[in-house]
Amino acid sequence: MDILTLFVVVPLLTVIALIFTKNLKQARVTALTGMLIQTLMAFHLLWRYLAERRAGNDAVMLFTKDRVWFPDWNIHYFIGVDGISVLMIMLTSLIVVAGIFVSWKIHDLPKEFFISLIMLATGVFGFFISLDLFTMFVFYEIAVIPMYLLIGIWGSGPREYAAMKLTLMLMGASALLMVAILGIYFHSSPDGHYTFNILEIAKNASIPVTLQKVFFPLAFIGFGTIGALFPFHTWSPDGHSSAPTAVSMLHAGVLMKLGGYGIFRIVMYLMPQGTIFWSDFFLVLAVIGVVYGAFAAIQQTDLKYINAYSSVSHLGLVLFALLMLNKIAWNGAMLQSLSHGFITALFFALIGMIYGRTHTRDVRMMRGLLKIIPFIATAYVIAGLANLGLPGFSGFVAEMNIFVGGFLHNDLYRQILTALAASSIVVTAVYILRVVGMMLMGPPKKEHLNLPKAYWYERAAIYLLIFFITMIGIFPFWWLHIIEPGVDNFIKPFL
Repeated sequence: MDILTLFVVVPLLTVIALIFTKNLKQARVTALTGMLIQTLMAFHLLWRYLAERRAGNDAVMLFTKDRVWFPDWNIHYFIGVDGISVLMIMLTSLIVVAGIFVSWKIHDLPKEFFISLIMLATGVFGFFISLDLFTMFVFYEIAVIPMYLLIGIWGSGPREYAAMKLTLMLMGASALLMVAILGIYFHSSPDGHYTFNILEIAKNASIPVTLQKVFFPLAFIGFGTIGALFPFHTWSPDGHSSAPTAVSMLHAGVLMKLGGYGIFRIVMYLMPQGTIFWSDFFLVLAVIGVVYGAFAAIQQTDLKYINAYSSVSHLGLVLFALLMLNKIAWNGAMLQSLSHGFITALFFALIGMIYGRTHTRDVRMMRGLLKIIPFIATAYVIAGLANLGLPGFSGFVAEMNIFVGGFLHNDLYRQILTALAASSIVVTAVYILRVVGMMLMGPPKKEHLNLPKAYWYERAAIYLLIFFITMIGIFPFWWLHIIEPGVDNFIKPFL
């Protein structure tokens, strides 16, 4: 069996093993074992990928496998990866492991919870390795559907409403996406031999420009909805606020990355003329999302809503960078996807730990936590500094590439939009420092004097995420070295 297929098989085997577990201890050990194996596989894949590139293999995709799935429609199980895919797989595996640590003490239906969590991850892994449009769409749906159960069953607050809203909006976006995929399929070849193969469609360049202008907005909105594209982002804050901690981590850290990745890998690559035609319009929506998300975060008092709107803002930067259509901005988009995944997962993990101790997420009800739970509070400060773009952390190098790429354009229109997007940095600093000051500083409240310190499994999740946030910030060129071959291959239609 090829190495990429194992990224789907190992989670499925873990799910089967979980079915036979009988209590919380067995369930969490089984889930953790399976996902640690998956993480080791992710690092092995990264090592093999780098070895192939050093050996001179300059193929667009490595480790490709092609098996016919449904011959009548020419649907294939066609898989492969480049550096971007490899890093997204690594990100997913690490956040799943961190999510399991954070859920170490879950008592309500633990077996079913871990099964749903790992099924979501299975869909994400399959999505990142797929090079067939139909297969990719199937894995996309596998990743989305478990969110309804995870929020509706294990969530809090108006969880049924949040789960239903999330599902309906993402299913509506999926309908648009399916129309676009079928439109691409039926114009994928000039000789009538239709295919879902992404590389073949790009090679044929057979989609008429007029149809690209029709299909592009459908596909962009279809993927953009899960990537928090304004104004289709409203499902995200409600979903975050009601989701359990590990689900929020995967939701923001991994699942929302499918949007930017799908736009990069499918929408823009297969429809370059449609991209150029629509880029000005969607740039405005992306900038509105960046600025609106930042200002909306200032208005919130619930920690989860603050981080949710922060995610809308920072993921808006990914869409903004992709629409700039140059290499530096695209490098920044990929780094931002990776950076935001680790930072927002850390934020949600810490919020869950704080809520589990104080039983509130309202920043007005907390004070002086730095003295009571110093480890968790310090980690929150680190996450905040990374999120506002402090040099030395991943957020800085990602946003620098995005804004430099934006200002490289000669036209005043894009430079003004870049300046507006860059203004979100100041707003981000305001809401981050406001929360740190209100929640962590000052004399602690009497009812919070005896809060328990961080447990070993909580520390494991925090250390894991902070390590990669720091490594990206300190060694950005190593990560860019992995990303750049993928960007080089996909930027060619726009040069």
